[in-house]
Amino acid sequence: MSELHKFIFDGLPVRGMLVRLTDAWQEILKRREAGGGYPPEVLQLLGEMTAAGALMQGNIKFNGALVLQIFGDGPVKLAVAEVQPDLSLRATATVTGEVLPGDTLSRLVNVNNQGRCAITLDPKDRLPGQQPYQGVVPLFGDRHEKLENLAEVLEHYMLQSEQLDTRLILAADGQVAAGLLIQRLPVKGEGNLESRRDRDADEDQIGRNEDYKRIALLAGTLKREELLGLDADTILHRLFWEEKITRFVPNTPTFACSCSQERVSGMLRSLGMAEVESIIAEQGRIDVGCEFCGAQYGFDPVDAAQIFTRQESQLPPAPTVQ
Repeated sequence: MSELHKFIFDGLPVRGMLVRLTDAWQEILKRREAGGGYPPEVLQLLGEMTAAGALMQGNIKFNGALVLQIFGDGPVKLAVAEVQPDLSLRATATVTGEVLPGDTLSRLVNVNNQGRCAITLDPKDRLPGQQPYQGVVPLFGDRHEKLENLAEVLEHYMLQSEQLDTRLILAADGQVAAGLLIQRLPVKGEGNLESRRDRDADEDQIGRNEDYKRIALLAGTLKREELLGLDADTILHRLFWEEKITRFVPNTPTFACSCSQERVSGMLRSLGMAEVESIIAEQGRIDVGCEFCGAQYGFDPVDAAQIFTRQESQLPPAPTVQ
C-alpha cells in the first residue's frame, strides 16, 4: 500500500518526508497500457514527478490541487502530476518524438535549454477572478548548465521560492515511485508555498545550518535501489539511526481521476455550438479520451445537442414587469 511518512528531528530545525507509491503508481501505469505504455526513461521521469508532487502537497497546508508540470522541446512535450489535498493523485505524459535508451532530463524535455518546470496551486475555494498561484523555473542551474535530474530542479525551485535548504532524492521504476525530502525549517512561521514569513531571515540561513547540512548529507547516501526496494522503517533506521526522530501517523496516497461526463460536456460547451456541430458533421460523433485514466466519453449528435439544450434550460428567467 502506498504511504507518505512525515517526521521531524527532535530539537533540530529540520523536517522530513518519505513517500513510497506502490499500488497508486501501478494503477497510473495500468491505465496507460492500452496506449502502449511509456518508454522506461519517460516512466522514470513521470514516476519521480508523481512522488515529488505527493511530497510537495504533503509539505503545505493548502485546500486545493498541486500540479507539477514539465514541458519543453524534446520528445516529451508535457508531463503532468496532480495531487489533491487528500493525496489522491494522477499523472500523464505526452510523448511525440523518439526516446532513446538512457535519455536524461535535458534530452527528454530540454534539448535547447528552453524547458521549464511549473508548480501550480489551484485552490478549491477560489474566489471569482482569483487566479491560481504558479511558480515557474527553468531546467538549468545558476550558470545556465543543463540539469539532468528532476530533484535538482525542484531543490532549486524550493530555494528560490521558499529560501529554504532542501534535499530531495527521487526514484521510480515500473513498480514503485518514491522520494525522500529533507528540509530546513524556516526561522519564523510555517514553511509552505503560500505563507508569509521573515524571508530575509530565512535567506540569511541558507547553507549555514550545520544540523541541516549533516542530515542532508546522510540523506544523500541513500541509493536508488534502497529507495525503491526497502520499506520506510528500514530506510529511516539505516539513514538516521543516530538521530532522535518523531514520526507521525502515515498518510495513504491513492490514485483518483477527476474526469467525468459532466466535465467533458463543459469542455465541449466552451468550444461553442458551431464548433461542436462542425465536428459532428465531419466525424459523425465526438469521442474524447482522458489522458490521465484512459476513460472514454462519446457524444453522438443527440448527446451533443443536449449539451446546449441543458445549458439553455439552466439560464435564469428573463425579468418580468409586475
